[in-house]
Amino acid sequence: MKELEAIFKIKIDNPVLFKRALTHPSYTKEKELPYCENYERLEFLGDAVLKLIASTILYNQYPDYAEGDLSKIRSIVVSDSTLSKIAHNIGLCDLIVVAPHEAKQGVAHIESVCACAFEAVLGAYYLDNKFDKLVPFLNNVLMPYIEEVDKNFEKYNAKALLQEYTQSVTKETPVYKLVNAIGPAHDKTFEVEVSYQGKVVASGSGKTKKEAEQHAAYEACKIFGVI
Repeated sequence: MKELEAIFKIKIDNPVLFKRALTHPSYTKEKELPYCENYERLEFLGDAVLKLIASTILYNQYPDYAEGDLSKIRSIVVSDSTLSKIAHNIGLCDLIVVAPHEAKQGVAHIESVCACAFEAVLGAYYLDNKFDKLVPFLNNVLMPYIEEVDKNFEKYNAKALLQEYTQSVTKETPVYKLVNAIGPAHDKTFEVEVSYQGKVVASGSGKTKKEAEQHAAYEACKIFGVI
């Protein structure tokens, strides 16, 4: 709890909530503990807290943006990919409790697990009556990603741009194929090829399949002159 307080700089009054927030389902299953003792219910609540605060930040940061533009930026900023990066950067992933056999596989550092734990902690702080303290914390950690996405939106939205282009030309959609995955389970690098009309157009790599697909789409967009 002291480590968690140091990370968020927010005092914890009900440690039971935060113990749950940092407990992976594999641990409760192995120990035959009640379902509610892991992070999943708190993650559900924290997701709503995150979206509310992120929406408020975006609403204030970009007063001239349409609702659709704000939604697109938010969807990227609150994605598992972004939340996992934040969780790793602040050291939260190191505090996640998993079953011993899962720990050996590096489960605590998997993207989706780190993202869920991050949201669960937000949910725990909300129930601990610390919502007002979460606002400046999230403003601080989210703003660099918000500004990055806004500045380089085409890179993050490349799959949608590519599909819009190909469908406008032939009504066909791009096809993505995973061609390689290198590294241990918790730290893989994926390589994806994108094809159009049966021909490989470009490839891309990333720490997740979705990220690799976006990179491949971005390269294809550049080739087609969309970007």
